[in-house]
Amino acid sequence: MTSEAATTPERDPAARVDPPPHANEADTLLGFLRYHRDTFRWKTGGLTTEQLGATLPPSDMTLGGMVKHLALVEVWWFHQVLHGADEPEPWASVDWDDDADWDWHSADQDTPSEIAALYEESVRIADAGIERALAADGFDTLSVKPDGRSGDPFTLRWIMTHMIEEYARHNGHADLIRQSIDGLSGE
Repeated sequence: MTSEAATTPERDPAARVDPPPHANEADTLLGFLRYHRDTFRWKTGGLTTEQLGATLPPSDMTLGGMVKHLALVEVWWFHQVLHGADEPEPWASVDWDDDADWDWHSADQDTPSEIAALYEESVRIADAGIERALAADGFDTLSVKPDGRSGDPFTLRWIMTHMIEEYARHNGHADLIRQSIDGLSGE
């Protein structure tokens, strides 16, 4: 497979760093988030455009759509919700009323390298948001945007836990889709 056809670099699952078993709250939560991000990179690494667009019926979910979705979710929670920052591109130009799942549906319009770069840039923005919040009030930092149902702000602690849950769920989806593409499986 050529480098132009790859998304993120091929990842060796043995190179992932397990979350620390004896650590403070910050190192534990950050460890789990990084571990799940690396697991996701492994599941989506080295795939062609065609492979990124493959589905596992009856679902229409694709790995390419999942990469774009998680890129959006990273920026949404750690940049927009937590800090009240403006929506960056490409998200700012999307007509979400026309397609509320644009992140999932538009991946086939991008090259594997574009999808991978979008994801990595979103993680970079998210990590900067996490660092900023940790330097402020730590995990007690309150989000600028409140919960749409209760009107209460989220804590950084809640957002981190939610993102770990988001990755855990999607890593399960990614495992099934990836195994159906080329047999790659594992946690």
